[in-house]
Amino acid sequence: MSVFTTVHEHQLTEFLQQFDAGTLQSFEGIAAGIENTNYFVTTDRYTLVLTLFEHHQPDELGYFLDLMAFLAEHDVPTAHPLPTRDGSFLSTLNGKPAALVKRLSGRAIERPSARACRTVGEVLAGFHRASGAFPEFRTPDRALPWAQEMQMVLADHLNAADRALLDEELALQVRHPRTHLPQGAIHGDLFRDNVLFSDERLTGIIDLYYACNDAFAYDLAVAINDWCRSDDHGLDEARAHAMMQGYLAVRPLNPDETEALPLLFRAAALRFWLSRMKDLCFPRAGELTFSKDPAEFRTLLLHHRQDPTATQRWIAA
Repeated sequence: MSVFTTVHEHQLTEFLQQFDAGTLQSFEGIAAGIENTNYFVTTDRYTLVLTLFEHHQPDELGYFLDLMAFLAEHDVPTAHPLPTRDGSFLSTLNGKPAALVKRLSGRAIERPSARACRTVGEVLAGFHRASGAFPEFRTPDRALPWAQEMQMVLADHLNAADRALLDEELALQVRHPRTHLPQGAIHGDLFRDNVLFSDERLTGIIDLYYACNDAFAYDLAVAINDWCRSDDHGLDEARAHAMMQGYLAVRPLNPDETEALPLLFRAAALRFWLSRMKDLCFPRAGELTFSKDPAEFRTLLLHHRQDPTATQRWIAA
């Protein structure tokens, strides 16, 4: 959600004419995240979020926008895209694919309580129950082939211990694929900054631009790894138990998913360690950008390796 592409007022005013969105009143760049350009846009009719897609091609963006609309129409709190006057969710601004979505109320919480984590677990399970019926398909772009590519790209930027850790983890994940687990459209990046709360009520899930078809239990692991991470980058037992119990109350795991969870937590930690390493070693130019610390997820990966039975405690009632 950084600003890589600057949008000027006259450009935005002209862009809005494609939509039944009203008259522009104000707009401002959002300086968070690291993938796309985002602005808050206020008209006399709506409060919106404008996204300019910096890396995705137009032919793959339909999946994300259609999924957002599908979920919103199935009572999952996601931002519904605003269609153009000819019915398309996707347009072009400043030479980049662009979309407007209705801005949801609430704000992200940096230090979630166990109660908030349980709520996220419940809503994520509802997301998965609904998204299993979503008819479109998108292959994950941060799965094992990508991780193996990063292994080569980052080779000269890792010390011997990190290279050994990466080699061992990738070999393990290759031996234990997750293709046999229940699958459907997942969020893929359900971190704290992608969930909005108003007081203690969850009001929105945002930023679905890593969504793809993958194992539901992997998506749960991604969420717990962020929402329940402790200050020392292990996992807080009370929050992890609360999120797991919230999820299970809405969508129980089958035996294969339960057995796979320890490695799924490691796969999720590995994915974000590598992506943050890439962003740190190969930064992209942007007006308002920042890179996140990859060491947090390296430490979390080591934590999961040292405590492989933790998921049994969180599943226990």
